[in-house]
Amino acid sequence: MMEDIPKYKIGVIGLGYVGLPLARLFLEKGHIVYGIDVDERKINMLHKRQPYLSDYEKGDIRELFSKNRFHIGSSFDVIEKVDVIIICVPTPLGDDDQPDLKYIIGALQSSLPYVRRGQLVVLESSTFPGTSEERIKPILESTGFLVGRDISLAYSPERIDPGSKWELEKIPKVVGGVTPSCTTFAKQVYGAVFDQIVVVSSPRVAEMTKILENCQRYVNISFMNSLLRLCEKLDISLWEAIEAAGTKPYGFTKYYPGPGVGGHCIPVDPLYLLWKAREHDNDLPFIELSHQVNKDMPGYIVERVTKALLPKELPGSHILVIGVTYKKDVNDIRESVAIHIIEQLIASGAQVEYFDPYVDELKVGETRLHSIELTARNMKHFDCTLILTDHSNIPYETLVAHTPIVVDTRNATRNITDRKNIILL
Repeated sequence: MMEDIPKYKIGVIGLGYVGLPLARLFLEKGHIVYGIDVDERKINMLHKRQPYLSDYEKGDIRELFSKNRFHIGSSFDVIEKVDVIIICVPTPLGDDDQPDLKYIIGALQSSLPYVRRGQLVVLESSTFPGTSEERIKPILESTGFLVGRDISLAYSPERIDPGSKWELEKIPKVVGGVTPSCTTFAKQVYGAVFDQIVVVSSPRVAEMTKILENCQRYVNISFMNSLLRLCEKLDISLWEAIEAAGTKPYGFTKYYPGPGVGGHCIPVDPLYLLWKAREHDNDLPFIELSHQVNKDMPGYIVERVTKALLPKELPGSHILVIGVTYKKDVNDIRESVAIHIIEQLIASGAQVEYFDPYVDELKVGETRLHSIELTARNMKHFDCTLILTDHSNIPYETLVAHTPIVVDTRNATRNITDRKNIILL
C-alpha cells in the first residue's frame, strides 16, 4: 500500500507571476495555502475573484477559492499557522545595476515575529549565489533559532514561463538546502506537487542554476542582437539565416533578435551575477558586452525607424507602436524595452501612440499614453507602425494593409506574402 503524501499548510509571500501559480499548484494537490501580498490591489482583486495576470481568467480565480483552502491577505500573522514559508517577491536592480534585496529582506522582517520552530523557509526569487546563506540565514537565526536544527532553509529557483503552455508541475524543481535535513524537508514538500525533484548540494548551487539558465539566454540573445547591424549592411535577413542554421540536427540552438531584453529575470539576473563576480575580483566580459549591446538596442531601433521614414523626418511623424509588454501574450511591463524606445521616439519629436491588448495605460516619463483602438480608420493616420511585441491576437494583415511602413522587430509578419512595405529587422 502506497504511503499517503502529507498535506501541508503553505505560506506564499508574493502573489505575482511566480507566487500565484505556485499557490494554485499546491491547492490543486489538496494543500492549504495562505497567500500574502502587500499590494492591496492584488488582494482586493482576488477577493472580488478578478484576475490581474494574463494567464488567468475569472473562472481560474474562482477555482482557487472553491475548496475553501485558499486564504489571502496583507498581514503576516498567518505565518505562525503554516509549515512552509515560500518567498516569491521581486528582486529588481537598484542604483548602478546593483542587486536590490529590499523585498526579500522586507518579507523576512515582517515574518520574523511569527516564525516558529519546525518550519521550512524557501526562497524562490532569482538572486545571486550566496543569498540564502549570507543574507537570509543570519536574519532567521537572529530569532535564536538555529538553521538545520530548529528551522529549515532552502533555495528552489522559480522556473515560471508566463504566457507559455508549460504545466508547472511538469517542470523539474531544483532544491538545495543549507543542511542535509533542510534539503530533505524541501524535497518532501515540493515532491508532493512536482513530478520531478532535482536535488543539488547547496543553496549556492541552486541559486547559480537559476542565474546560469538566464545568463545563457541573455548572452545568446544579445549575440543575435549584435548581428543585426551587420546583417543590415550586408542585406541579409538574420531571421532567415537562423531558420536555415536551425535545420542542423545537432550543435545549434535557435535564439532570436529583438528590440532588447526585458522581463523580471533575463535582463536582471546576469547583472546580479556580475555584481557577485566583482565582489570576488572576477570579470565576466560576456555579460558586460551583452549588457552594452542591449542598452544600445533602443537607440538602434529608433535609428532604423528614422531611416524607414525617409524622406520624411522623424520629428512630427506619427508612429504606432504595437506591443509594450516585455514578451508576447503577457501583461507584464517590467524592464520592457518598449518603454525606452517610446521615450526616445517622443524625445526625438515623434508623435507616438500604441496598441496593446494587455495594457490599457502606460506611463512613459512624464507622458501618460492610452492604448488606441486598432481600426483601419485609426491606422491610416500613422506614418509608420513599429512592432515591438508579437502578441498572438494582433491582426498583422490589417496593420500591413493600412499603414505605409511596418518596422517589424519580432518577425511577427512572417506569414504575410505581400511584403513591399515591411522592414524586418
